[in-house]
Amino acid sequence: MKLLRRGNSDTPDNGDHEVVESTAVELTSPTSETEGKGRPTPKRREAESKRRGPVAPAPLTAKEARARRKQTQGSKEERKQASAERRATAADRRARMLAGEDKYLLPRDKGPVRAYVRDLVDSRRHLVGLFMPLALLLIMAMFLSPAIQSIVTLGMLVLMLFMLAEGYIMGRTINRQVRERFPDTMDGGLKLGWYAFVRASQIRKMRAPQPRVSPGDAV
Repeated sequence: MKLLRRGNSDTPDNGDHEVVESTAVELTSPTSETEGKGRPTPKRREAESKRRGPVAPAPLTAKEARARRKQTQGSKEERKQASAERRATAADRRARMLAGEDKYLLPRDKGPVRAYVRDLVDSRRHLVGLFMPLALLLIMAMFLSPAIQSIVTLGMLVLMLFMLAEGYIMGRTINRQVRERFPDTMDGGLKLGWYAFVRASQIRKMRAPQPRVSPGDAV
């Protein structure tokens, strides 16, 4: 900003008068600012709803709801095809699970330790494997005479004692073999013994995953 200097004469110089006017214009002109958009920023939900378009009103009757559901589900052939694809996918997953693929197993069956325990159980015949057939025999004995019922019940109790003893020995043996094969594993103890007992109590053809070894095979 230039300083104004008045001459000796009472009348200001023309050059000084021009400087005064230009300086006044510079002082009074507003600084250039970016103008705002003049409206609040829309929320994310509002922006997404505008992109999706208007929402259809809720159906007023059950007939209208069924018609709208049919429109969204597609034609009858498309529904059949989708259902067939779902069944095929489920069958494929079950087949892979029965085959022992770790990706498709239940959490309780995953891991090399559980696979090793299953092989140990499947490589032997166990008395506890008669649990289910004997349970069916006991149910059938309920319809017989009281004398036969008492004999069957007594025999079942004796067999149950032997099964419990076998399960205890089997659990200790399997835990020892697992510690030898997998010394760094944290899986063991009563939980692993119970897993082996439940596996051994099932009928061989009904076990899932299916046995990979036959009775008598070395593991």
